[in-house]
Amino acid sequence: MKNNQSFDSLLEKINKAKVASGVDLSTDEDLSIAVMNLISLEEHFFFTGEKTGKPEYFDLLNEVREMRKSLLEKLMKHNEGETWCISKHLLSTTMRLMEVGTKLQKDGKNGEAKDMFDKAYKIYSLFWALKLKLVDASTIKKVENDGKPWTVEDLVTKLVNCCNE
Repeated sequence: MKNNQSFDSLLEKINKAKVASGVDLSTDEDLSIAVMNLISLEEHFFFTGEKTGKPEYFDLLNEVREMRKSLLEKLMKHNEGETWCISKHLLSTTMRLMEVGTKLQKDGKNGEAKDMFDKAYKIYSLFWALKLKLVDASTIKKVENDGKPWTVEDLVTKLVNCCNE
């Protein structure tokens, strides 16, 4: 992408691509949250299996893993390199940072919680940038709008609206 390309023209291109491809980002956002929760369930079944010594928890872990793989495949249809695994880890990290932020908030540590929430959103935005192949990550900060550089978070905020049904 050229440095002088405006953010509005980038948005217009993306919106045309969304219409042409029939992409429903609100459904994909819901699916990404489901995948996050399945990753978390895999972790809980692992730890419960280890703590209790009951192998049936590992069987449940495997069932959940297979479901998570099939749902992640719906989100990441076209992969190159290690984008499949990267996307899984981006979603997993997002979920954990959200949980840490929630616990910090419950403990009255609102500043630290906000920091965790901001980091979670940044990581989640990286997932969306990877999934949507919006722009090359090295050029994102070069996209100008009103004299300010746009970040991955800015792009995702403009494109992904979970309340748009």
